[in-house]
Amino acid sequence: MDQLNRRRRGGRRILGALAAAALVVIVASCGGGSAGAPAQVGQDLQGKPGAAAAPSGAAEGSRTGSGANGPLAIPADQKIVKTGEITVQVPNVASALSTVRTMAVELGGYVGGAQAGTLDDAATLTLRIPADEFDDAIARVQEIKSSKVLSQSQHEEDVTAAVADLDARVKNLQASETQYRDLLAKAQKIEDILSVQSRLDDVRGQIEQLSAQLKTLNNQADLSTLTVTLQPTPKPIEAASADFDPGAAVDAAVGALLQVGQGLVIAAIWVGIVGIPMAIALGILVLVLMRLGLLARRRSPATPEPPAAA
Repeated sequence: MDQLNRRRRGGRRILGALAAAALVVIVASCGGGSAGAPAQVGQDLQGKPGAAAAPSGAAEGSRTGSGANGPLAIPADQKIVKTGEITVQVPNVASALSTVRTMAVELGGYVGGAQAGTLDDAATLTLRIPADEFDDAIARVQEIKSSKVLSQSQHEEDVTAAVADLDARVKNLQASETQYRDLLAKAQKIEDILSVQSRLDDVRGQIEQLSAQLKTLNNQADLSTLTVTLQPTPKPIEAASADFDPGAAVDAAVGALLQVGQGLVIAAIWVGIVGIPMAIALGILVLVLMRLGLLARRRSPATPEPPAAA
C-alpha cells in the first residue's frame, strides 16, 4: 500500500514538473518576442533581415494594391472628371459676363479665373461647377439672350481606379509611418535613431505627395471645369469694312497675273522643245511621201486610149 502511494506521489511530481516547464517555455517565448524587438532594430538598421523590413513590405503592398489593408476596393460611386469649352457670340459682352458669373454662383460653383477686356472686347471665364450641374451650366450658357454658339467641346475621364489606388497607397504608407515611429521610440543608438528618422521623413514626404494628388483628383471630380468664351457680335458696317481689304485684292490680282504669265512661259517651253521638232519631223515625212508618189506616177506606163467609133 505504501509503495502504491509512493508511485502516485511520484507521478504527480512528474506531471507538476512538466506543467511548470511548459509554462516557463510559454512565458519565455512571449517575453522573447517583445524583448528581442529592440535588439533586432539594430540588426535591421544595419541591413540584416528582421522586423524593420515590415515598413518596406507595406510600401511594396501599396504599389500592388494589397498588404495590411487587403486588396484595393473600388468605391461604389464613380469619380468622373468633366471638362468643357464653349464659345458664344453675344451682342453685349458685359451683360453676358455678369449673367455667366451669376449662373455659376446659383449652381453652387464659382469663377476660378477670368480674362476680360474693356467695352466690347472678348472675355473668357473659367468656371468650377459641381459635377451634377455641369450639363445644366452648358445649357444655361447656350440660352443667353441673342447668343450664338460658335464652338463647343466636352471631355470626360474616369479616375475611379486612380483615386482608389492613391487612397490605398496613402493608407499603407501611413501604416509604415506608424511602424517607423514605434522603431524610433525603441531605438537607443544614435546611428539607429538617425537611420529610422531618415526613413520616417521619406515616408512622410511620400504621404504628403500622394495625399496632394488624391486631393486634386477628388477636387476635379467634384467640381467640373467649364471654360466660357464670350465674343461680341460684329456690327454690319464693321463686318463689311472688316471684309474689305484692298491690299488682299491687289495681291490676288498680281497672283492671278503671275499664274497666267507662268502658264504662257510653260506653253512656249513645250512648243520650243516638243512642238517644233515634231513639226519638222512631220514636214520631212510629208515631203518624202509626196516625192515617192511623184516617182511612182512617172514610172507607171501610160494607159492606151480606146479606138474611136466609126
